Amino acid sequence: MSKKKANPVKHVLTQLISDVFEKSGNRPLNYKQVSAQLNLNDPESRKTILEILQEESRTGKLREAEKGKFQLKELKNFITGKVDMTADGSAYIVPDDEFEQDIYVAPRKLRNALHGDVVKVYAYAKNKGRRKEGEVVEIISRAKMTFTGIVKLSNKYAFLIPDDRKMLHDIFIPLNDLNGANDNDKAVAEIIDWPEGAKNPIGRITHALGRQGENNTEMNAILADYGFPLAFPNEVEQEADAIPEAIPASEIGNRRDMRNTLTFTIDPEDAKDFDDAISFKTLDNGNYEVGIHIADVSYYVKPGSALDKEAEERGTSVYLVDRVIPMLPERLSNGLCSLRPNEDKLCFSAIFELDKDAHIIHEWFGKTVIHSDKRFSYEDAQQLIEDRSGEYSTEMLILNDLAYKLRDRKFKNGAISFESVEVKFRLDASGKPIGVYVKERKDAHKLIEDFMLLANRKVAEFVAKKGKGKQKFTFVYRSHDAPNEQTLSSFAQFASMFGYKISTKSDREIARSLNNLMEDVEGKKEQNVLTQLAIRSMAKAIYTTKKSSHYGLAFDYYTHFTSPIRRYPDVLAHRLLQHYLNGGKSVNADEYEKMCIHASQMEKKAADAERASVKYKQAEFLENNIGQTYTGIISGVTEWGMYVEIIENKCEGMIRLRDITDDFYVLDEKNYAIIGQRRKKKYQLGDEVTIRVKKVDLSKRQIDFSLVQE
Repeated sequence: MSKKKANPVKHVLTQLISDVFEKSGNRPLNYKQVSAQLNLNDPESRKTILEILQEESRTGKLREAEKGKFQLKELKNFITGKVDMTADGSAYIVPDDEFEQDIYVAPRKLRNALHGDVVKVYAYAKNKGRRKEGEVVEIISRAKMTFTGIVKLSNKYAFLIPDDRKMLHDIFIPLNDLNGANDNDKAVAEIIDWPEGAKNPIGRITHALGRQGENNTEMNAILADYGFPLAFPNEVEQEADAIPEAIPASEIGNRRDMRNTLTFTIDPEDAKDFDDAISFKTLDNGNYEVGIHIADVSYYVKPGSALDKEAEERGTSVYLVDRVIPMLPERLSNGLCSLRPNEDKLCFSAIFELDKDAHIIHEWFGKTVIHSDKRFSYEDAQQLIEDRSGEYSTEMLILNDLAYKLRDRKFKNGAISFESVEVKFRLDASGKPIGVYVKERKDAHKLIEDFMLLANRKVAEFVAKKGKGKQKFTFVYRSHDAPNEQTLSSFAQFASMFGYKISTKSDREIARSLNNLMEDVEGKKEQNVLTQLAIRSMAKAIYTTKKSSHYGLAFDYYTHFTSPIRRYPDVLAHRLLQHYLNGGKSVNADEYEKMCIHASQMEKKAADAERASVKYKQAEFLENNIGQTYTGIISGVTEWGMYVEIIENKCEGMIRLRDITDDFYVLDEKNYAIIGQRRKKKYQLGDEVTIRVKKVDLSKRQIDFSLVQE
């Protein structure tokens, strides 16, 4: 006897009805309410819906909660989360709800979801003692659709083999979509289709980057990998080119004229975009007038313009080892907005009257026009401070003294001093690294930093206090939360192994003991490891409209106001400050919070891209040193190996546990160590070891070391 065929329309409708109960939180509903939710209000549809409700009630999937009203007998476990792909093709879904457990999804149940995608999963009922498992039912949003990789060409088709280790599918490229890419070229591919049941997605090459291993190719690949465009759209360049060079006299007339006050910039030797300048004047009463002048990008970049949309999308300039990818086209970043010497420039300024102890007597915020008298490099300014002589040395020394007092007060109030080591490469004409050095931060760097902090803090405080009562003015803050107690406690335990004590009694005690630690470790072999771990134990600073305080700086109010050429949140801060100075009402907080979230995400991507470029240059630097031995410090431990940072050149690589043959080693996560199971030999974070450069994989930006055992 043949089975009666299932009605496909009824089957789909049954699923839709189930979804209605899910979305309503399983509230009891009658057939009319369900029909209204589905927008199926004709008599025939209503009749069918009532039949389904009654049938599902008889089979036990629904229950009649009250006369004529139904609900699901058991709420299905649908969870939304982010895909964290593993090397074997399975994944863990990290739920949006931080209190939910991660859900394991087998490869065949991923439905083409990729690493980082936001998905909806159906979680099965958990068996006792087993991890939660599930399957992807919907891909809500893709994390990325473009990938860099190597083109592999055959007679009939091509594939792009992605660089991203979390992208486990090669991308099929039809030959007419190669866009000039050749076999073994590095390229960028965009996924355009992924047919149901197909093993590989279909894509097209959007950019042929060039030959693998060439500096330009690899740097552009890093940018593309992190989602940064390789050029400005024509519309944006044209808009920048159309801006007049000359400043209208009417605009100068509307501003505070600071052109006759001594003003100078202090920047890196190779800088071209000068965001900020400092002016100095001794007043008749013996106090000092210090102006912090910031390029008025908001004058040139108007809301809703192509320039503005592009800057918002990019969020930030990106600083790779050998180049800067600016947020704004060069005509603005290095030209119109850049505070170059001996040129009139439009600024947004924070001007302070300070007494000899750097206390603020008076503050003023507003639009100015300046004329920089001198462009100092950090080295030039440092020379003036050290020699105590030369043009403008008197003014520089007074500013340095005021900066010291501001800094001292900041630390007394509970700010934390993190002096991490910044590694720089000496590159030859082709971009190959020929040397590595550590960049030193001296008084000239700190002088500029302290006055920028002053401007950022006081601008944020001015806006925050301007709102009266419950009427708070929406603003873009740079906020930093207190560290997680558990993370900080783990760090304190580790630091104690080196003889350093971290008190976690109060915020001020934490700050004081961390500052003592930073001072004590300076110049010691464990400096970088402990500094990096301390930074990791801190919360991450973000842009937000919701909180105004900054834990690490011990400021109740803080924003980013001082770098609008290279950071979009600073442009927003300028616009909002001027709006409120003009007497404007508070703006829509939700709209600005969305922009803050995007800016924080782009900032993280830029930092990741910068780290990737450093990793590439480290690998390139050691490529010609295979077999060379070095002394290093263990900088990280994982279940598959330990990271070691070479003391001499700060290059970091991994010793894989399988390559240490004198014992079977396992990770002791609590004590940041790996321990031999038979002889109990221990290798701990911060230990000094001798390593040999074993292998370098430039395409993966990986360095493998082998351990030179005693």
